[in-house]
Amino acid sequence: MLTSSKAALLLLILTCFASPSWAGAAAANDPELRKALLDAVSNAESFHDRFEAEVWLLDMSNRLQQSHFKRYMPEKDERLEFLRLVHQEATRADLPPELVLALIQVESAFQRFAISRVGARGYMQIMPFWKKEIGRVDDNLMHPPTNLRYGCTILRHYLNKEKGNWTRALARYNGSLGRTVYPEKVMNAWQQNWFVNY
Repeated sequence: MLTSSKAALLLLILTCFASPSWAGAAAANDPELRKALLDAVSNAESFHDRFEAEVWLLDMSNRLQQSHFKRYMPEKDERLEFLRLVHQEATRADLPPELVLALIQVESAFQRFAISRVGARGYMQIMPFWKKEIGRVDDNLMHPPTNLRYGCTILRHYLNKEKGNWTRALARYNGSLGRTVYPEKVMNAWQQNWFVNY
């Protein structure tokens, strides 16, 4: 049985798929997008139900497509698979997936093959020394599932270490403990681009 909030979201989704006045009407009426979304939803084990998966994946895909980051993920299938992986790994680590998206925005601007000047790699800018630390030197940090698994696990560790203090956990993640510039960037990106209240 649908709650009133779920019913309202379902109506919104159906309206988006039917209404040409919606900003993304061309994409919403695209049968390939619908199929890609349904494929991603059916492989999204981290969601409570199919409805939740469809709402979140469509919402985040549209946000990513309409932002200036779309050049890094112009293909809908790639966006949906990326978002499914983010949700899966964030949920596994008991992190808000939207906050992980904000961190990725700040760390790599959604560039899968980003390498920082100090050698951090991939979406979540993982330092290669972690592979040696855990005895998995052959892991590929540019491989999205691997990169997201490392990043979410590291962030969860720091959040536990800091007893739930996001500012300190994010600063640890960035290697800037004691400063607030980086945590503020991530939190601002979360509030401005990725925050959800459904």
